[in-house]
Amino acid sequence: MLVCQCNMISAAEIEDVVLSLLRQDPWQLVVPAKVYRELERRARCSGCVPNVVDIIVRVTENYHRKQACTPGQLSSVQAQLATLKSRKTRGPHEGRSKSSRAA
Repeated sequence: MLVCQCNMISAAEIEDVVLSLLRQDPWQLVVPAKVYRELERRARCSGCVPNVVDIIVRVTENYHRKQACTPGQLSSVQAQLATLKSRKTRGPHEGRSKSSRAA
């Protein structure tokens, strides 16, 4: 489906760009300006921007839904983090004694 008539950009092109951006950094904020920059084009009349936003939201939601952990995996990660935290807090903190006071 053609989304931007000024630049002849299809929905598939926008989806591919959004997915590539999410693979680089899954938690970055993907906005239409980034999509157009990746496509090396500019929004001329900006009539397509609401449709581009809808595509970005849909693709981002689907990407994060596929990457979501199951409850069992999440509890395993939480246990690993607790173990790491307990290992890290066992010794003196930053070389200070317990009686020293942080300002």
